[in-house]
Amino acid sequence: MLATKEESKLIEPYGGELVDLLVPVEDLPARMAYGSSLPSVRLSQRAVHDLELMAVGAFSPLDRFMSKADHQSVLDDMRLTNGYIYPLPITLPIDEDEKSRIQVGQDIALRSPQNELLAIMTLEEIYEWDLEEAALKVFGTLDLRHPLVSEMYRWGKYNISGPLQVLQLPTHFDFKDIRMTPAQTRARLESFGHQNVVAFQTRNPLHRVHEALTKRATQERDGVLLLHPVVGMTRPGDVDHYTRVRTYRALARRYYDRDRILLSLLPLAMRMAGPREAVWHALIRRNYGANHLIVGRDHAGPGSDSEGKPFYGPYDAQELVESFSDELGVTVVPFRMMVYLPDEERYEEISKVSRDTRTAAISGTQVREEYLHNGKELPAWFTRPEVAEILSETYPPRYRQGACIWFTGLHNSGKSTTASVLTSFLLEHGRNVTLLDGDVVRTHFSEGLGFSKEDRDDHVRRMAYVASEIVRHGGMVICAAVSPYRVTRNDVRNMVGKDHYVEVFVDTPLEVCERRDTKGLYARARRGEIKGFTGIDDPYEAPRYPEVRIETLDQSAEENARVILGRLIEKGFVREDTMQ
Repeated sequence: MLATKEESKLIEPYGGELVDLLVPVEDLPARMAYGSSLPSVRLSQRAVHDLELMAVGAFSPLDRFMSKADHQSVLDDMRLTNGYIYPLPITLPIDEDEKSRIQVGQDIALRSPQNELLAIMTLEEIYEWDLEEAALKVFGTLDLRHPLVSEMYRWGKYNISGPLQVLQLPTHFDFKDIRMTPAQTRARLESFGHQNVVAFQTRNPLHRVHEALTKRATQERDGVLLLHPVVGMTRPGDVDHYTRVRTYRALARRYYDRDRILLSLLPLAMRMAGPREAVWHALIRRNYGANHLIVGRDHAGPGSDSEGKPFYGPYDAQELVESFSDELGVTVVPFRMMVYLPDEERYEEISKVSRDTRTAAISGTQVREEYLHNGKELPAWFTRPEVAEILSETYPPRYRQGACIWFTGLHNSGKSTTASVLTSFLLEHGRNVTLLDGDVVRTHFSEGLGFSKEDRDDHVRRMAYVASEIVRHGGMVICAAVSPYRVTRNDVRNMVGKDHYVEVFVDTPLEVCERRDTKGLYARARRGEIKGFTGIDDPYEAPRYPEVRIETLDQSAEENARVILGRLIEKGFVREDTMQ
């Protein structure tokens, strides 16, 4: 049952009494009928994941999307106003249009992106939030290469909060037998008969080094391993959860002691918030029954920033979780660097290996770039054959994988001309290519959109969605669009996946673009006949770190297309040996 604000202070957090927001079955028909009559707010997929985990107690002691006071307290002190640890803001943003249709004091229906009625909120607060403040305090950066910083620009500028009645959880048709609530997970763990539970947070396939680490951690603590992979939203470009779960099942069934492992899926929407997120992971795992958490190097890190530097230090997450360990009741198990000893056919911590001992190791970058992307089988000492086979099915050779080449630049900079030439080159080299020109796309599925910033962003994101689907299915897509705003282009990069995205900046000066304008659009904009024209009275934000920069004054479209083709060959998306 939903606790009142006063009662919520009595809930024992972190693995104690779990919040339960689900409406009793006998009350459900009446509540569903009532909810269908209410004004609605459509949730993002991220908010759906948050609602699901809040409803079943995974986020205990949190029992609602955060109020203004809790939101500010979490930003400043990593605690709710009642004093309980909570490192990340869990909010429900809405935009101006949604705000105009609801008011404080009324009940509103919360619906999924597919319009399913999920919950009823009694609206207590509507408040503004500051994007830059939240980004700096939670993520420590405003860099748009951080996927959540980039995503936050799409969120509405208001948050809403109030008590929740959850009518139904989102429906999942995959892996139903290993999707367990905190209460179900704790009951299963108790049946093993061990006091200690070691949780392993993962969003990647497991290789033998992870297997060795998790087994050793479990043995040292005489406990049970809770293999608890995230199957909600992870870092853009990660291996999909269907592939990953197949690898986890193969390992759990064949290489672990059945009495020492529980595989359970976690529909979490990660924030890639590094140290703060690691504390969140510890809190969540305590609610699922674990009292130890393996915390890796750069745990929940989003990779590198625009300058190629890691967003967080390698051990920042371990140190922050350790500082809250006693209060949370979760001990940190550090992810130690391990190497393979070929002469002994086993893994060992690198700190325990002498300098003259022969070792072998493969980095995550090598796994992607040298093996998966080239269709090369991972060695048996590194990956179990069952895992290698599953990954090979998902990852064909790089030259058969999808890629998006995104041309950006001012009107008449030469984007479409160069893109057309590049299309011919790629077809000549055996790649199937789709060309999405911004003007053509606007005619076919962006009709009705104007040229306001919001409409331009919607137009670009529609192109990006189509491009991401083409890439996901192994196709190559070339997009040519002004796409003037950095934040939106970084959104595109995240939608496609940075390993499959090549940004091409067509760096043509404004005066040259104006001379080329046979339609007279620039002249009309300067006379004030066209408002919000990029380069005249609306800014063009040039890329700071594009993969390729070309100029069209001294280089022809064919020469520029060959430069881009060369880059695609370097990245492995085109086979060099096909060139004659």
